[in-house]
Amino acid sequence: MIRYDTLPTRCGDLLVAINESGLIHVDFVAGLRALPDMSCWQQDHGALAPFLAEFDAYFAGRLQRFSLPLAAHGTAFQQAVWQALCDIPYGETRSYSDIARTIGKPDAVRAVGAANGRNPLSIIVPCHRVIGQNGSLTGYAGGLEIKKALLKLEILGHEKPHRFQST
Repeated sequence: MIRYDTLPTRCGDLLVAINESGLIHVDFVAGLRALPDMSCWQQDHGALAPFLAEFDAYFAGRLQRFSLPLAAHGTAFQQAVWQALCDIPYGETRSYSDIARTIGKPDAVRAVGAANGRNPLSIIVPCHRVIGQNGSLTGYAGGLEIKKALLKLEILGHEKPHRFQST
């Protein structure tokens, strides 16, 4: 059974879904990507409370690394890309090329972009930390304004300079 709830955030409502193994879906309700078919899902605020509490702490600037159990499905390549995204430190960014090199596939920049775009766990798997090689903000399923807001949230008060530019 898939259980879900929504969380209002400063970036918009966040849809959070779990199954018996852990977190399977996190996405902005008003994002650019179509939401999954939720007709068989059950809204369950109690079951989602610990998950929503971590998101609240993240948006309040008190949490930099999530401790939630993850259960996202993807190909071996997608899983490798998503793991590399999880290794990007809070408040830092990497390019698609950086990620391709990190997973040992330096020529797979476009495939890295595609895997990034299929990330089912926005924020948790921080695809918003991936930018263009020239430092420009590039696509994000939640929309570029949300991507910019998430990066600003993470970079405010962070000691290291950021590497992204608004376009």
